Amino acid sequence: MPPAEPQAPSPGRAAGPAAEPAAGPVDAHHHLWDPADPGQDWLRTAGHEVLRRRFGPEDLRTAAAGGVAGRRLGAAVVVQSVARLDETRRLLATAAADALLAGVVGWVDLTGDVLAQLDELRSGPGGHLLVGVRHLVQDEPDPGWSLREDVRRGLRAVAAEGLAFDLLVRAPQRAAATAAVRRVPGLRVVLDHAGKPDLRRGAAPGALATWAAQVRELAAVEGSVCKVSGLLSEVGPAGWEPADLLRAWEVLLEAFGPHRLAFGSDWPVCLLTTDWRGWADAVAGLAGALTAPEREALFGGTARAAYALAPAPTTTPGTPRSPGSPRTPTTLETA
Repeated sequence: MPPAEPQAPSPGRAAGPAAEPAAGPVDAHHHLWDPADPGQDWLRTAGHEVLRRRFGPEDLRTAAAGGVAGRRLGAAVVVQSVARLDETRRLLATAAADALLAGVVGWVDLTGDVLAQLDELRSGPGGHLLVGVRHLVQDEPDPGWSLREDVRRGLRAVAAEGLAFDLLVRAPQRAAATAAVRRVPGLRVVLDHAGKPDLRRGAAPGALATWAAQVRELAAVEGSVCKVSGLLSEVGPAGWEPADLLRAWEVLLEAFGPHRLAFGSDWPVCLLTTDWRGWADAVAGLAGALTAPEREALFGGTARAAYALAPAPTTTPGTPRSPGSPRTPTTLETA
């Protein structure tokens, strides 16, 4: 069954009522930062003025107050934004104090002693909430960086520790990254932002077709899942076409299937184009033709499995939590 015509992101569109499962939807990808923190110089980039302030858990809660299709947000996964261990330590400590933050995807130097870095992170406040690792592969000048032996050694350590690997790539890095993760058995790969298809008006001819072919190759990697996030965050002033967003969704649905897709807001980066509610409404529109179990996977189940998130807390999101134990990976449903 083809997906429904997507709604253009609009913060004013009301979402219809729906029964809310106990767990609630999951935002599988958002960020928290303070421009005063080390490493956040990228916020000074021209055009990023809307991002140039502190974003904390309370801001996320306000942004996501409308929930997804009338369902209150039940959990969120915060993702690193700079290649620094100190940022990951801060994110873990923040997550330890807020029950809405169910997990942290942090940074470690994949070319270094990964196990020692993971031990350090896990020994600090919130260390048990480390659910994945991400490197900004898209910023590496060498498009074949992922294939380096020291990088693949680091990925093997991530896999052995039961953590997910968030893959952040653009067109130049996609092929090598897919080849690299294919060579690491047991690695749970989470493709961020659907591999960043170029949805800008006036994009290079064939760019979307090339992206689609590369995404299908990544989807063939056992255990891989994909975040439906960040698709509009970089379109810039040229804008985007709803038809292209629908085409991208159809490729993802065909390549991964609905049980290997996970909703993510990419907030607050999404503010460059829309807002949390606008993107949630857009994805809900795209998913309109899915069955109820398929929507449950997209808006929570896939993320909970990919990151082995703990069961939803019985406390109200925003309250302190008790320290937990390291997570045990679960098996992804691939039907």
